[in-house]
Amino acid sequence: MSTYCPKGHESSESDYCSECGAKIGSPSAAIAPTIPEIAAQLCPDCSALHELHSGKFCEICGYNFVTKAHGELPIIQSVVPEVVTPLETTTTKQEPATREWEVVVTIDPSLRHPDSPTPPADATPITIRLGKSTHLIGRTSQVRAVYPDIALDLDDAVSHRHALLDRQLDDTLTLRDIGSSNGTQLNGVELKPMVDMPLNNGDVITIGHWTKIIIQTITQ
Repeated sequence: MSTYCPKGHESSESDYCSECGAKIGSPSAAIAPTIPEIAAQLCPDCSALHELHSGKFCEICGYNFVTKAHGELPIIQSVVPEVVTPLETTTTKQEPATREWEVVVTIDPSLRHPDSPTPPADATPITIRLGKSTHLIGRTSQVRAVYPDIALDLDDAVSHRHALLDRQLDDTLTLRDIGSSNGTQLNGVELKPMVDMPLNNGDVITIGHWTKIIIQTITQ
């Protein structure tokens, strides 16, 4: 006897889907006699396979299957005025410091909802240096070949492809929810899917049952 989530995934858990993190209702409502066929279509922008019941956005490029709008947002480059040193001075012009980013992943039991499972008591904070231009936040899925850069495998309410951290050309950092099942909060405010939000040092991202991600800058 198998358990299925509202999106039709076969789940090894009875409360939250082990595939997409969606909440499963009463056990009787989640039992199906046969394995359902999952309707899917290819994204016209990036050709990724998209399950029809997993939201209206492509998890890879953000294409909107309802409005047909393209998901990739233009990168707005900040124009920094050049500082010209007067000819009469002998002071050497210094290059601006490069700003690097890192995140600290923690489990905060105070974020737990009444129907959430008990968070692991022995989990220690993990610091991850953001060395690439884009970092995927989510849960690992070997079946779907999803291997997030920031893997939150202890929290089953986190989608496999949950959100993106993008480093812009001016070294700023943005956060984008890519159509996750249970949403993303930035400093306590729920984000709209597929909208880039600028991040600052000390910002806090909360997702899933009780996962907290703290944004930190490193000046070199």
